[in-house]
This record gives sequence, structure tokens and C-alpha cells, in this order.
Amino acid sequence: MGKFLALFNGAADEVGKAELTEQQQAEFLDAWASWAQTNERALVDPGAPLNAKKLVTARGVEDFTDALTGYTIVEAGSHDEAVQIFSGHPHLGLFAGNSIAVLECPSPPS
Repeated sequence: MGKFLALFNGAADEVGKAELTEQQQAEFLDAWASWAQTNERALVDPGAPLNAKKLVTARGVEDFTDALTGYTIVEAGSHDEAVQIFSGHPHLGLFAGNSIAVLECPSPPS
């Protein structure tokens, strides 16, 4: 079994996010909880939103923004199996253009 990091990319701007009704937000959270329950055996870390962001470079630290909105870590038998866990995820239907990048996290060399 391998570990895989899923990075959620959001396509909506602040105006689009603000246009979500409370009911739409509640339905989305319910759908996410249902997805998590269905896939609970694969979840290593259900993840969290990614909010305040700092970029650290040799020149210092600065605030930044990007499209990353959250993460989840799963365990699966292969990269393809990990990708299948996220097919049909509620994030994909929330806003047109939303996506989920699934990255393999191999064990460090011994």
C-alpha cells in the first residue's frame, strides 16, 4: 500500500464563493462527509482547508495566494486506485473548473 496526497484546486474567485447559499454549503459539506465515510478505510488524513499561506525563500517570507484550497492523504494499492478514490468527489462539482491533483508519496529511501 502506498500513500497519496490529494491537492484540491479551486476555480472560484471570492465572488463565486460568496454566491454559495447556506443550503449549497451545507449540501456540499454533507456530500463531503458522505464521501469520507464511504472511503474511510483509505483515509490516512482526511485533510483540511488551506487558508493563510506563507512562502519561504532565501530572500525571506511573504504571503501568497494560489488555487489550492485543501488536501487529503489516502492509502491505496496503486496510483490508479488512489485516483479512483477521488473520481466523483463532491469538490469536482462545486465549481466548474475545480480539480484534484493526486500525487504519490513514496517512502523515504532506507
